[in-house]
Amino acid sequence: MSNPVEVYIAKQESPQKEILQELRAIFRETLQDPEEEMRWGVITYACGKFYIAAMRTRVHVGFAITGLSSDELAIFDGKGKTMRHIKIDALEQINKPNLAKLIKMVDQKATCKPC
Repeated sequence: MSNPVEVYIAKQESPQKEILQELRAIFRETLQDPEEEMRWGVITYACGKFYIAAMRTRVHVGFAITGLSSDELAIFDGKGKTMRHIKIDALEQINKPNLAKLIKMVDQKATCKPC
């Protein structure tokens, strides 16, 4: 297991490990070319436009927000100027169709410097 993303996921405790595995599958299914890599100590997609990060008791899914409307920004947690996130505490909390829709929206509308 030399893939850094797989190593990162394997190190996590439950339920973060299972949440990360499910989120990874959703990103890989939703994005045309997911460009999955480790950056900033977390899993990133689309050259840093998205991230998934295991926290102590949950997982954060981060999104680039530059170019989104104020209504679209209201979907996310945090106060970042370029990235915001949603929190996922349990596997059952993942709504795959809604998350895929959100990923597609951000992929089309948002911009980020590393992208």
